[in-house]
Amino acid sequence: MNIVAHKAASTSRLRPEVNSSITLPNSVSRPFGAARVPLTVLDCKPVFFRRRWPVVREGAAEDAAQPGLTRQTLVAAALRVLEREGIAGLSMRKVAAELGVKAASLYWHVRNKEQLLDLLTDELMADAEPPPRQGDWREQLREYSLRYRRHLLAKRDSAKVVAGRLALGPNLLRLMEEQLDRLREAGFSDADAALANYLLGAFVQGFVLQEQSPISASETEGASRSEVARAAADRLRGLPETTFPNLVALAGDLTAPSMEDRFAFGLERLLDGLAALLAENRAHPTAEPAPLEGKPSTHE
Repeated sequence: MNIVAHKAASTSRLRPEVNSSITLPNSVSRPFGAARVPLTVLDCKPVFFRRRWPVVREGAAEDAAQPGLTRQTLVAAALRVLEREGIAGLSMRKVAAELGVKAASLYWHVRNKEQLLDLLTDELMADAEPPPRQGDWREQLREYSLRYRRHLLAKRDSAKVVAGRLALGPNLLRLMEEQLDRLREAGFSDADAALANYLLGAFVQGFVLQEQSPISASETEGASRSEVARAAADRLRGLPETTFPNLVALAGDLTAPSMEDRFAFGLERLLDGLAALLAENRAHPTAEPAPLEGKPSTHE
């Protein structure tokens, strides 16, 4: 067999035979799972992989150009949804409905719900009050913590939004700067001032998270917190004293204090700890680092 004949025979073995009696036009779709039908070469169409970048669809320009839709109006609408439905009911779809636009319009301003929560975190701090300048550092931080707790309690689920989230917007930066200023002015080292700043925020936010969470299923079913606390005290007093002597003896002390009393107790103990730390810093001040070789000290 010569070379030309050999190639022709090889090609014929690889190519399926065409049944010329069965023809399908190119416009006819072939559903998945349909019986195999031999097709001519003219019937074949190229197959393209799905693109992974966004496809510009008809009407996308209109979504992007919604009049008056800015980040600020978006955040304001998200705040209204948060106040009305809580963080569990907050979604991009509901925020879009609040604005009267399609959800796709929001993605020109925020990538996802997490980025929206970053913006909400800073917006929730817009009207928060910084530490006062009157009094000593302890009075300033006490008053600031009391104000911060009241601020978070006044806005539904705000602690659930801001707790653990570091969103460095202009409002949060202002509050952090003011608080760090009071701590450094009081004499705390830079490292201790930074940690105290975090500790105070975590304490207040964590406490409010406790307050904004149901104390038990009874509360979600309509009972007041005081009623739940009294029922808990009765149960503690009814425990076998030989097995639970402390719980029986302290039943009233465990359930009677108000949330204000609990917050005040925790805050004062926290400030006590900071006062002890400050006294230690003053007794053993950190030595200034030696100037770099070849460079004079700034104090000379």
